[in-house]
Amino acid sequence: MYRQAVDRLLDRVAATEEFYCAGIVAIEITETDPFTGDRTGHEDEIIGTKEPTDEYAYQWATVQLVGNAVPLVLDARPVRRGESRKEIVDDLLDSAEDLVHVDNVLMDREFDSQHVLEMISQRGLSYVVPKRMQTSERAQAKRLIQRGEDRYETDRKLHLGNNEWHETTLIYRRKENSEHDDHRQYSVFITNRGSGHLTEYGYRWEIESGYKSIKRFMAAITSKNFGLRFFYFAFACLLYSIWRAVDLLVQVELTGEYDHSPLITADNTLTLLKKQTGIG
Repeated sequence: MYRQAVDRLLDRVAATEEFYCAGIVAIEITETDPFTGDRTGHEDEIIGTKEPTDEYAYQWATVQLVGNAVPLVLDARPVRRGESRKEIVDDLLDSAEDLVHVDNVLMDREFDSQHVLEMISQRGLSYVVPKRMQTSERAQAKRLIQRGEDRYETDRKLHLGNNEWHETTLIYRRKENSEHDDHRQYSVFITNRGSGHLTEYGYRWEIESGYKSIKRFMAAITSKNFGLRFFYFAFACLLYSIWRAVDLLVQVELTGEYDHSPLITADNTLTLLKKQTGIG
């Protein structure tokens, strides 16, 4: 149902020349507020937080257009215990590629997995992912400090098992005004298309700001019901996407062009939806 709704939304905005579909998507996992009640019988659904804490929370995964495109949430799905990151990314990319043209995939370091990266490459897509710093990356960063280098690029083969390897590129980049004097001065990124795509990683912040806006569209709920919880999240994602689509159409009508800074507020959109549908 969600995918059908987004498909209709895309048909509407794609009719404008100002709808730039740059082919860049960002995949992210978010979590609801920590769950404080008894989760007996829901252990596979209220699985915990992304950071190692004693708290539990529902987790949802999304794929969103970023870059020059209007930032629509193309699909959303729950995260259940036992699912691999590869399964989650594969499912979301199936949805995204059914809806729009995709060239590049941006993800955060929790998707730093050779099997995830190999699957994306097998689709003919590029990716940019921050790498977790292991012993070899920390040692290389220390050598870069000694040589006074701000940037370094090297090829790497990641073992897939059964004598199979994923070929990729590691790019070290010194952070500006870092407060550290050791290896933490550097960020390490993995990409399969060279350093030219690294600048696009900055687009991933849009999904973070998008989540903040999505939470504004979510109604308060105390139920432990998994289906109901996910419905509220997915409906909020849809409302957010409708808002951004309406803003695009209004901007084009009034100014003839599109600026990422919304002209229409989220509250305006909610008021309009309430008048048209009675929901709200």
